[in-house]
Formats: sequence, C-alpha cells, structure tokens
Amino acid sequence: MSRLIVVSNRVPMPAKDGSAAAGGLAVALQAALQERGGIWMGWSGESSGDREPGPLSQLQKGNITYALTDLTDTDVEEYYRGFANRVLWPICHYRLDLAEYGRKEMAGYFRVNRFFAHRLAPMIEPDDIIWVHDYHLIPLAAELRQMGLKNRIGFFLHIPWPPADILVTMPVHEEIMRGLSHYDLVGFQTDYDLQNFAGYLRREGIGDDLGHGLFDSHGRIFKAGAYPIGIETAGFAEFAERAANHIMVQKTRRSVEGRDMIIGVDRLDYSKGIIQRLEAFETFLTSNPAYQNKVTYLQVTPKSRSEVPEYEHMQKMVAEQAGRVNGAIGTVDWVPIRYVNRSISRNVLAGLYRLATIGLVTPLRDGMNLVAKEYVAAQDPDRPGVLVLSRFAGAARELKGALLVNPYDVEGTANAIAKGLAMSLEERRDRWSMMMEHLLTHDVSLWCENFLGDLVLAPELRPERDPG
Repeated sequence: MSRLIVVSNRVPMPAKDGSAAAGGLAVALQAALQERGGIWMGWSGESSGDREPGPLSQLQKGNITYALTDLTDTDVEEYYRGFANRVLWPICHYRLDLAEYGRKEMAGYFRVNRFFAHRLAPMIEPDDIIWVHDYHLIPLAAELRQMGLKNRIGFFLHIPWPPADILVTMPVHEEIMRGLSHYDLVGFQTDYDLQNFAGYLRREGIGDDLGHGLFDSHGRIFKAGAYPIGIETAGFAEFAERAANHIMVQKTRRSVEGRDMIIGVDRLDYSKGIIQRLEAFETFLTSNPAYQNKVTYLQVTPKSRSEVPEYEHMQKMVAEQAGRVNGAIGTVDWVPIRYVNRSISRNVLAGLYRLATIGLVTPLRDGMNLVAKEYVAAQDPDRPGVLVLSRFAGAARELKGALLVNPYDVEGTANAIAKGLAMSLEERRDRWSMMMEHLLTHDVSLWCENFLGDLVLAPELRPERDPG
C-alpha cells in the first residue's frame, strides 16, 4: 500500500497520548495516515518574523510524521490574511463586495505555495499518494509538477465553488483553474459545486467535460467529482449521550427548565448568516408572543480571524443586536438570547446539541456545514430535535428531513422555528430517522475511502498529452 501525504494549511496535532485531535476530519485523516503510513504537512501557525523560516519541525507519532513550517510575517499577511481570506474566501462564498484584490497579495499566495512545494518535495517517494486540502493550496500541484513529480495528487475543496460569473471577477481566475488541472482528482462538497466548475470550463472555452467525471483542460485529463464530507456519526452519537451528564450541560438544562432551547453554533464569519438568524428569532418572538418566556436561543460563536477588520466589525454587530433583542423583549427572569463569544469544548457542545429542541443552522453559503450533521447525530432517538437548515448549506443536499429555509427570508425562517417547536413527536422521529440513517452510512470514513479509492485509480484515467 502506497504511503499517504496530506497537505493542509494547518495541521491538527495529536494529543500527548497520541489520540487524534477533536473533529471528524482529523480522526479520519489520521486513521488513513496511520494505516498507510505517511506525512501530514502544513503551516505551524507561527511566524519567523522577517527572518527566513528554519527547517521543518517534525514529530513522529506511530506511522505518521507531522511536518510543520513557520512562515514570515510577509507570508502570513499576503498569503493567509491577504489572498486566501480576503479574496478566495469571499469569492467562493459569493461575496464580491468583500473581496479585496491586491497584486502583492496574489503574488504572495503563489509564492507561499511554491515554498510549500520545495519543503515537501524532498520527503516525497515515487509511489506516494498526495492529498491536498482546501483553498489555501490550490496551486500546490502545479508547483510540484514543475519540479518533475509524477505522483498521484488529489485536491479536496472544503468550501463552496462559485459559478463562472462570480469566479471571473477574480483577476487570476485563469491561473487558479490551471492550477486545479494539475491534480489527478479534484473533489467538491456537492454536485452543485461540480456543476459550477464544469460550467466555467465550458463557458470560458478552456476545457471539455468528457463524461464519467473526466475533464480535459490545459493539456491534461483529470477526474472531478462530488464527495460530501461526513462526520464520525456513530462515535459522535455515543459521545453526545455521555455528554448529557456533563456538569455544564446539566447546569444549562436546569437553567432552561420548562423552556425549549434553540441552539446555533458557528465561527464568527459573515458567511454564517448570524445577523439574519438573530433577526429571524426576534421576528419569531414578536409574531408568536405566546412563546415569549418559553424558549431560549443559545448562540455559540467563537472569534474567528479577529485580525481581519470585517470580522471585528461583525463581532460588534452581533453583540449589539443580541443586546438590543434582550433589552426589548427580555424580562427580569428570562433572557431570550444567550450569546457566547468564545469556544466551548466539544463534549459540552455535544451535550448541548442533544438538549436543544431546534438546531438552527442557517448560513448564507456553506460548503457543507458539519454542525448540522453533528446536531442530528447528537439527538436522543426517543425525543429528537428538529434541524432548521439553510438551503444554501451543502448539507441540505443530504439531510432531507430538515426544515429547509432561505436565510435571507427572515419571516420564512421565523415560521420554520415556529413549525419546529410545534412539530409532533412522531414527525420529529420520522424526519430524524431518515437523516440519521443517511449519516450512519455516509460517514467521514466512507468519504475518506471513496476519495482515496478514486485517487488510486486516477493514473489509469489520466493520460498525459500535448496541449498543442
């Protein structure tokens, strides 16, 4: 079996006892690496200031070598904060108004990918399989090919892929698409993302859809497909059942005694629709006064990329809006919105998911959204809650038992909250069973197996040819 090399912007380091870091993706990838033996390489999260980064920091745990590199201050500013988070992230989430183009940042993005390639290449053996993750590292395969590597290289995009009309607003859209053509397998979260990718090739006249998932572009034939990422469903369900006894979960249960609890869990990010969600909850309360003092909404929103001005501004907006609603509608013994602006441990979150009557997951745009899947997996089978889910989350393509909403439609979302709270136990069980059955089958291990299985076959599908 070939070794596996995983490359991502950040690397979730294992705990001191060697166990995987929290989160289904880390668990699945570390299991695959442990089975095959291999390397997980990425940025350490540290800066070397204005000095060139020192040698790779390497840590061996079982069959896995963790290889971390520092970046300079300039690299962090241009590659990470600049092009990745101020251009690619907003473009892929359909927010043209927030994209800040700069030639310096674009150059930094490609430069750091070249730097990653030069650090990675000496560790690669001829039959290694390389799996690159997410928007930070799109050009990495092209850099490795430029150095003469013929290995099978796959790429998986964890965020949405936009339609051609949006992508072409990015000055380097052609270079980004050319970079993707150097992979043997390109994976997206949903069939919609795949259609957007194929539509761009067709509209710009730079590639052909050959059928059966094969594409011909920039002189290469490669495979692309939809690989919806899952969670460790069975494990998380057991985790949530145990977490119900956690002291913090028990305290929360007592504090909402006699009331239904609604939960939202998101990074502080403009793509998550938190402002619209707070408006929807306020609309629900004003339209359904009988529910006032009978429902509590818990919004958990850890800070995210606080060094980016847009996120700092958003943090202030969310806090002010929650305070305004609480001041206008709350009473001495009831706070409608509990807003927590810090991280909560995963075991406490699992217990809170199980406690909540409604999981409110309403991003404006999301590649998948694993919170939706974790909420479903955490439910008590005898008395499951209701998932209210944005139609613009990738998870909506799979979770057919959810109440789908348009997050821009505040009244529609408010009505879905009311419908969820009034839903009969029988309907809640039917909807939950349908979703849970799907999640148990399509878990993160199957996602990993499917992608790597297709990547292993990729060399048989990808004849090299002269673009001329």
